[in-house]
Amino acid sequence: MHAQDIIDFLNAHPEFFDEHPDLLNQLTVPHPTNGNTISLTERQVLTLREKLAQVQGKLAELVGFGEENDVIAEKVHRLTLSLLLAEDFEAVNFAVYNHLQEDFSVPHVALRIWNSILKRPVPEFIEVSEELRFFAADLRQPYCGPAQHAEIVTWFGEAAPFLQSMSLIPLRRDAQVFGMLALGSEDPQRFFPEMGTMYVERIGDLVGAAVLKQIG
Repeated sequence: MHAQDIIDFLNAHPEFFDEHPDLLNQLTVPHPTNGNTISLTERQVLTLREKLAQVQGKLAELVGFGEENDVIAEKVHRLTLSLLLAEDFEAVNFAVYNHLQEDFSVPHVALRIWNSILKRPVPEFIEVSEELRFFAADLRQPYCGPAQHAEIVTWFGEAAPFLQSMSLIPLRRDAQVFGMLALGSEDPQRFFPEMGTMYVERIGDLVGAAVLKQIG
């Protein structure tokens, strides 16, 4: 008789141990950690405890994700209120930088706008290259990853040489990209390719709508 024969028999006769309950306590197997001999019943209890611990760990992880999402949603809500209350572009600009740097703890923020009728003598309206405009137009979702786009890196001034990661968020008027919000960090893991971008996209939508409201 081979092991598979026993497995096949038990699968074909699930009532076997109900008919022979004492056998469960008579049969012994090694303890999974200390090597001592324990009964099959004890081994089953240990297995169930291990599975329970895994389920509890997964539940704690999900609860943690939920709490983290609640915190981010609250920050997005505060940014939304500030943008709604902004009466001009300068107020919008202040809200963007202030909330992202102070509330979201993003160390470096840069905003650029093009294709606008109205101009301002501020860095946000400095001309960008045609190459960058094409790059922004091709983004179907925010870019998150290494700080490697040379022109955009220069937007961060003195911090530029130290940036390790960035998130680049295109600002859209319908299907047309008219600007970009760039977030930078010295931490290479702050913005990474596999990260979720749902909230980043929402922030881009909010900032884009607020900017359009003021400059058209």
